[in-house]
Amino acid sequence: MKYVLVLVALIGVAIGVAGVVLGEADDSPGLQFLGVLLVVGAVVFGVRTVRRGR
Repeated sequence: MKYVLVLVALIGVAIGVAGVVLGEADDSPGLQFLGVLLVVGAVVFGVRTVRRGR
């Protein structure tokens, strides 16, 4: 189960990075900000999941 949650966090990071890249191409600061928030949230979620499993 822990691996599924880490996989979800990795997918969230990938979608966030895509949002930042697409936001840069479209010159949209809002999309870049949402992408960064998604990346940070996914990293925090992934780290919490891994640390709680120990």
